[in-house]
Amino acid sequence: MAALGMAWNVSAHSWKDKVASPISNPVFFEDPFIRTELEPVFLWTEIDGTLAPGVDVGGDVFLYAAQIRYAVNDRLAIIATKDGYVDANPKLLAHQEGFADLAAGIKYALIDDEEKQLIVTPGFEFELPTGNEDVFQGNGMGEWDFFVSAAKGFDDFHAVANVGLRIPNNFADETASAHYSLQFDYHAHQYFIPFASLNAFTTLNSASHNGGLPIGLPFEGADLINFGSSQSAGETDVFIGGGFSSHITEKIAAGVAWETAVTESFFGQRVTVSVNVGF
Repeated sequence: MAALGMAWNVSAHSWKDKVASPISNPVFFEDPFIRTELEPVFLWTEIDGTLAPGVDVGGDVFLYAAQIRYAVNDRLAIIATKDGYVDANPKLLAHQEGFADLAAGIKYALIDDEEKQLIVTPGFEFELPTGNEDVFQGNGMGEWDFFVSAAKGFDDFHAVANVGLRIPNNFADETASAHYSLQFDYHAHQYFIPFASLNAFTTLNSASHNGGLPIGLPFEGADLINFGSSQSAGETDVFIGGGFSSHITEKIAAGVAWETAVTESFFGQRVTVSVNVGF
């Protein structure tokens, strides 16, 4: 899940202090900044009720999680961005609860140009299938996420982007996908940094797990869930959203993001709330 807040370990006069790091697409929109932080995250996702003709497959999913990042030095950080407890309430199935899979990795700032207000950071994570299958976790043999994240500042206006590739170790149980994210923010005030975001996922192969369900799924689970869908290869899910972050102190930030699907997708809309504590 992507971080919220300032680049805590940079100087007080850095352009990075004004950037609102991503809140939307919390699992895969990792920002390029190198810092030490703890980030509790709350996520509510409304399941799209129109995925199956004539059947209301709605409901919702809650996630309670915390991300951890540790800056080894000014260039290298260890990151753990997926974990937490999932509360799933799909209308077609019984209420289910359980733990999410765990993901961790590293990122390294290849370019960090203070004068040009530019930072470019590649990285990778590995997701362990440690979660509960009752909440559509724990299937397969784990998956890799290789990504490049970047941010560019134009004084009070900033752009943050991330592109990546998810590669499972077992292509029968999980699907591979490409993901793309973009955010624009404007530092209107320390306490009010509005932003707009776009996130998309393209499924690259068909699998056969289908979330353990006896039907072939024509959709994937975007960021939180990899169903291993058998009928979604080539499909792209697109989400747009917005929100704001507030840099409450030099070490604490908070914010909220709202997203909605603009294509037929697993979820119709989502709200993410994040509080960031830097060290």
